[in-house]
Amino acid sequence: MQTLAFRKLLVAATAVLVVAGCASGPTPASRTSPDMPWLERMTFGVNSGVLADYRRLGRDGYLAAQLRPGDGRLPDAVATAIVQLQISNSDVAQLLASVVTEQKRLNALPDGPERQAARQALNTRGNELVYEARRRELLRAIYSPAQLKEQMMWFWLNHFSVFEQKANVRWLVADYSERAIRPHALGHFRDLVMATLEHPAMLEYLDNAQNAAGHLNENYARELMELHTLGVDAGYSQHDVQELARVLTGVGVAGPAPPHLRPELRGYYLRDGAFEFNPGRHDFGAKQLLGHALTRRGFAEVSEAVDLLVRQPACARFISHKLAVYFVADEPPPALVARMARTFQESDGDIAAVLRTLFTAPELAAQAGGKFKDPMQYVVSAVRMAYDTRIVENMHPVANWLGALGEPTFGHQTPDGYSLQDTAWSSSGQMSRRFEIARTIGAGSAGLFDPENGGPATVVGFPLLTTPVYYSVVQPSLSAQTRSALQRARSPQEWNLYLLASPEFNSR
Repeated sequence: MQTLAFRKLLVAATAVLVVAGCASGPTPASRTSPDMPWLERMTFGVNSGVLADYRRLGRDGYLAAQLRPGDGRLPDAVATAIVQLQISNSDVAQLLASVVTEQKRLNALPDGPERQAARQALNTRGNELVYEARRRELLRAIYSPAQLKEQMMWFWLNHFSVFEQKANVRWLVADYSERAIRPHALGHFRDLVMATLEHPAMLEYLDNAQNAAGHLNENYARELMELHTLGVDAGYSQHDVQELARVLTGVGVAGPAPPHLRPELRGYYLRDGAFEFNPGRHDFGAKQLLGHALTRRGFAEVSEAVDLLVRQPACARFISHKLAVYFVADEPPPALVARMARTFQESDGDIAAVLRTLFTAPELAAQAGGKFKDPMQYVVSAVRMAYDTRIVENMHPVANWLGALGEPTFGHQTPDGYSLQDTAWSSSGQMSRRFEIARTIGAGSAGLFDPENGGPATVVGFPLLTTPVYYSVVQPSLSAQTRSALQRARSPQEWNLYLLASPEFNSR
């Protein structure tokens, strides 16, 4: 795959790079430390911090630390930048309430310049908050020592995908990432499902806020089974989808004030921030899901249904297979997936335990260098390679590169998320854009050190790629053809381009 993709890249490259056109992929594993490909899979790219931790802890110790990373201390400058974001200092319920109030005010205004300007101002503010959410995810992906957790953040944000342009989702994505996904990224899968189910971003995106007794909306119920837990081929029926939709009636987004309820329903009412379970909208009738009668009532019935879904063998297989596709290969070894699924069931869906099975598997080493980087993996690893632990001040270029490559955070319109298959990211057009990004990063600071507020740059940055990390991790994996291309580079900028555009760097 990496050879084919690289040849596609060369079609769009300048003639000077044709010397590398016969690249034949990474050298055999015998010339590379087996731990380096393993670290490349576990991280968004090995840097000096990863190497230092690995040499201090050893393979088993490093794996243990990555599976249970705690807070994963960020560099002080990064932690300070995150704390200063608007999204780090706002209450999602209050924010959503203020947005709804402003939308009502705008709708009451007559058509004209005032209404147009006010709507533009509201949209601009929403877009700023989405960018802040993207910036926070990128800062952590690039600089957090808890690299496996950050990869799982990206994986789960894609698995439980929401689209920021749908309804009021843009106002909610930062909280969704921080409160629904991050606490459970390496925890138990059931807790992750419940946290996404209770978040207004998911409920707005998949229309469950409109799901009520007598007015069923099946969108979220269908995706909860097909995309989030069981997979499309798990054997459930349309009747199961309808029954789950009935279970989910009343699960929605809180309004400005609690609803007026009959006395016998008030004990079932739940409200937590912007989440609400309204028993006045819930179908309390008898239900049967996957052949099992549900016995609880109110929101407890939702919890019972999720327990049933996540404990199905189909769920264990589906999640294990998807994790193996992300980390190992487009067609992962069936025996590995089976062992991961067994761990999933025996550990009650402990994500860290499943990942331990994956990262201690001999099949992972056998697949080294066989997985093509998706845009997020490529862009983040390129920045980590170019600047190591030096803190990038401006994430706009990084976010723009992901957008140009078709993988912006919170930007996938349909709920299936971005593809995990290599072929989705290796077309000629995709590789041409990747080449331009490699050239931009390799040529200079690329705006990464310009102030976020648009003021004049106070520092400059030129990437230095010939570091101890390069000699320890990258150089041993390079083919003879890529080494030859690097030796023919006519400038440091050209050398950087050749390395970042090489088939070895585009794979992991």
